[in-house]
Amino acid sequence: MTGSCFAERLEHYLPLTEKERTALARLEDSERSFRRGTVIRRENDRAHEIFVLRSGWMYSYALLDDGSRQILRLHFPGDLVGTSGGAFIDASDSLAALTDVKLCPFEKGALRVLFEEHPRLAALLFVITQAERVSLTDRLASLGRTSARSRVAALLLDTIDRLRVMKRDIGQSFHLPLTQEEIGDATGLTSVHVNRMMRVLVEDGLISRNNSTITINDERRLAQVANYINRYAELDTSWLPAPR
Repeated sequence: MTGSCFAERLEHYLPLTEKERTALARLEDSERSFRRGTVIRRENDRAHEIFVLRSGWMYSYALLDDGSRQILRLHFPGDLVGTSGGAFIDASDSLAALTDVKLCPFEKGALRVLFEEHPRLAALLFVITQAERVSLTDRLASLGRTSARSRVAALLLDTIDRLRVMKRDIGQSFHLPLTQEEIGDATGLTSVHVNRMMRVLVEDGLISRNNSTITINDERRLAQVANYINRYAELDTSWLPAPR
């Protein structure tokens, strides 16, 4: 991939100027590769870096007192990862590679320069952060109040909608590299229960499965099952300041 992966994601919401794209590309000057399963940063590590994910999938997670793991969020190419480091000296969660990944780390002080010189980018990141916060609030409600079938359906819809930000022609099918255990860690279910719910969604005609490829056959009905709202489709950028 050439240019800025991060800029490509932001341009889903509004066109950027050449100066803005150049400023974002500077965040991706350095690149590191990690193999699937690598823990890139642990909870309570010193959080002096933030990352742009250029390729592959990651997840953030928390380890609970009983040794179990709660996957908090999946991360896809173009995402800004480890942003809790902007608020805290020590990391509030752990980061791991779900597939082989390429990451661009940068010192979090680089965001100060970006925000000072490009306030429109700062405002756009604020808008996107609010959309992500609402999406996580939806997920919290789902984990606490909906059925296992709804939780799995919501995870599938959230995944494909977020992938569409970078791949608008993705259609109805996508590769899902999560194991049943990992899906369970994201939805609060056992791997056996995940397998059962996936079979139910297939039997209901809502999705099809071919190894790790998921095809959503009836997106409207699946959204009803999941009580799901796409928080990434349209964001209000009308109030953002003019670019410098």
